[in-house]
Amino acid sequence: MKKIKGIARDTLRFILEVSKSSHPNEFAGLLQAEEGIITEVLLLPGTESGESSASLSLFMMPNIAAAGSVHSHPTGIIKPSNEDLQMFGKTGSCHIIVGFPYDLQSWKCFNSRGEETNLQIID
Repeated sequence: MKKIKGIARDTLRFILEVSKSSHPNEFAGLLQAEEGIITEVLLLPGTESGESSASLSLFMMPNIAAAGSVHSHPTGIIKPSNEDLQMFGKTGSCHIIVGFPYDLQSWKCFNSRGEETNLQIID
């Protein structure tokens, strides 16, 4: 897997809009990258979503490598939970959490250990 250099602005906007439309429930998906740029969000069948968590059905993942994961925190607290950290270790190296109010300032990227990392928005 190539190092992730950034996320396409349109992809980030899609993530923010889907998270906003899912509110007050969490949204979750997997990230896919082309040439080191996150360009797609994969929505897995069987994903369960509620107000306090979202659970990806990883057994439904096609035979592809995920760049990472994305999910929302409707509370607006953009910090990985213990459950998030367990999932981070299974789904790539770049993990985005978005929070209420779901704007360009209400998201962060984390590595597989839950440490905040810088992810460039690319036009």
